[in-house]
Amino acid sequence: MTPTTTNATAHLRPQPGENAPYYDRYTSLVPGNDVLAALEDQRRQMLLLLSGRTEADGDLRYAPEKWSLKEVLGHINDTERIMAYRALRISRGDATPIEGYEQDDYVRNSPFARRPFSDLIEDYIAVRRATVSLFRNLDEAAWTRRGVANKLEITVRALAYVIAGHELHHRRILEEKYLR
Repeated sequence: MTPTTTNATAHLRPQPGENAPYYDRYTSLVPGNDVLAALEDQRRQMLLLLSGRTEADGDLRYAPEKWSLKEVLGHINDTERIMAYRALRISRGDATPIEGYEQDDYVRNSPFARRPFSDLIEDYIAVRRATVSLFRNLDEAAWTRRGVANKLEITVRALAYVIAGHELHHRRILEEKYLR
């Protein structure tokens, strides 16, 4: 089968049982039934939000002990990479359970605070392009394959929606608490 963005399975929202209820907080944020279009639109929206921002903006924390804007963006990038990796493995029929990760450790041990803000924005662009390419090139059967990640069963389709919803969740925090 040739890759397509119009197959019926890709254009359905995750059904009950395709992910743990914990992930509903993200999947419920994604509008419509076209996750690929949502991912593309999010890229444009995030770039509009971040364009023209300074290094000082990148270092902003809305409260003590909260992540800086750079750290939030780095976290979005890391999480998208991890979720896309999970989707790749599951889409290829890899039944090996995938370990979880501790987001706070990832941020604490990252170089985000020391990197130029513009580098993190470029990283976001690269990660999102890779994610869209991965999902765009899945065949219909891959979208409903199930696997176990962080001890929870999930489908590839649900992972695509988790990625989109996770970004939306954090973008809203950026808009409301960092970049008012």
